[in-house]
Amino acid sequence: MAVIVVTGGTRGIGRGLAKELIARGAQVVICGRGGVDEAAAELGATGVVCDMTDRAQVKNLWEKAASLGPVAHWVNNAGVSTARKPLTELPAEQIETVVNANLLGVLNGSAVAARHMLEQGFGTVWNMEGFGSDGRTMPGLVAYGATKRAVTYVTDGLAKELKGTPVKAAHLSPGMVVTDLLVQEYTPEELEKAKKIFNILADKVETVTPFLAEGILKGVKNGGRVAWLTTPKIAFRFATAGFNKRDLFA
Repeated sequence: MAVIVVTGGTRGIGRGLAKELIARGAQVVICGRGGVDEAAAELGATGVVCDMTDRAQVKNLWEKAASLGPVAHWVNNAGVSTARKPLTELPAEQIETVVNANLLGVLNGSAVAARHMLEQGFGTVWNMEGFGSDGRTMPGLVAYGATKRAVTYVTDGLAKELKGTPVKAAHLSPGMVVTDLLVQEYTPEELEKAKKIFNILADKVETVTPFLAEGILKGVKNGGRVAWLTTPKIAFRFATAGFNKRDLFA
């Protein structure tokens, strides 16, 4: 069975992805800073407590995973968001937290996984994209979006560094998914307005993660992308929104 690491696998997209990979026969290692044992037991995964901003802990995560067999895929999914406030009103500690988790954690994970995969002779490092990865901007999401834009750069840059080797770097793009990260910090009035767009473009974790799991196991070329919410799909959903009523919050 392929050994696959999913960081931030205790909740949200990471947990859903781990579940789908296990259902397809993979041996999955999840990590998080809390709730790891409970999530691992429920999923049938191996759990490791790990703060991705600490390189030593990331190395330990690799060693625990590699003890189960060669690590075929490493998914840098762990991430957080900030309060939906203008950058000028955002506490410094929140900015530091989101940059550390979403960028430093991905850099650490990518560096450790790619190095060891080069030593073992194969493997793919997958980095999870999010709002801002494609350059779009939105008030209240400046810090979060900046980190996701940077993650795309990290993945593209790493892919160039890995060119000509048996190791690949690739993008995972889940689109808009209904999780705590998506709906946090809205007032009831703001959420009601936002739901109009969410019900057109967003999906539930259990809808998106089977597609992502299949894409990981199938694989892509170095620098490639497995993307759920493509431009044609966005156009189709807007065009048919009046006929296809969706309520993801029912």
